[in-house]
Amino acid sequence: MANGSFTDHHVTARDGLRLHLREYGERTAPGLPVVCLPGLARTAADFDVLATALAGDPRHPRRVLALDYRGRGLSEYDRDPANYSIPVELDDVLSVLTARGIATAAFIGTSRGGLITMALAALRPGAIAAAVLNDIGPVIELPGLMRIKSYVGKLPRPRSLEDGAEILRRLFGPQFTRLGAADWLASARRTWREENGRLVLTYDAQLAHALAAVDAEHPLPSMWEQFDALARTPLMVIRGANSDLLSAATVESMRARRHDMTVLQIADQGHAPLLAEPDTIARIAEFIVQCEPATGT
Repeated sequence: MANGSFTDHHVTARDGLRLHLREYGERTAPGLPVVCLPGLARTAADFDVLATALAGDPRHPRRVLALDYRGRGLSEYDRDPANYSIPVELDDVLSVLTARGIATAAFIGTSRGGLITMALAALRPGAIAAAVLNDIGPVIELPGLMRIKSYVGKLPRPRSLEDGAEILRRLFGPQFTRLGAADWLASARRTWREENGRLVLTYDAQLAHALAAVDAEHPLPSMWEQFDALARTPLMVIRGANSDLLSAATVESMRARRHDMTVLQIADQGHAPLLAEPDTIARIAEFIVQCEPATGT
């Protein structure tokens, strides 16, 4: 189904669940395809501005896919919340790549999407022609993770989108210090949708199960082995200057292992950068063009 700048598609996962994705640009576009993977409780809609720009670049048009993981957006919810896990979601990504005929692509992974990108590199390195890790690395800072755990599936139900915008401003305003009223309202539209006359989350509240076991005594294990699987893959790391999930020290440790990686820090934003500003989009687009195979330019 066409919807403005993108087309909606559904793919069946190996266990039969229906997965939704947005596809931008022409399937036959000559540029390196791009696959956008959102954060834990986020949806394909987060990438709309970036995906539209990348697909519509008059000099380098390309096909862009943005996924809704199971239990998010327009994908089917899983009756077993234990399946909201990186291994299952990685398998879903592989199902989408196969169904949509994507053999290799540039991957843009925000937060959880970056973890899935690193896991994919370890499992199928040939699928990744380039990687952009948005505010994520092999080490996840516990304060940021606990902050996310405190609100995923637990946000109050807003009376209106304007009320939702205020809820998000109070929650995220300390990290995103320059967003205006229109920005917060747009964020609310990506966080809730109207259903039967009331606003509901755009994800399954049972997604909180994914972080249930995480606490000060049980932080997430590091993913250096998976990060090192990107050793031969062109790599860009984006960090929000106010991020509490990806530390500057971790970025430097990543750079020590990958002297050639591109690092972009976004001022006045935290976890995770929105990837919607013209300068940021231009930097990402330039990086992907530099990664084009000779036959794709």
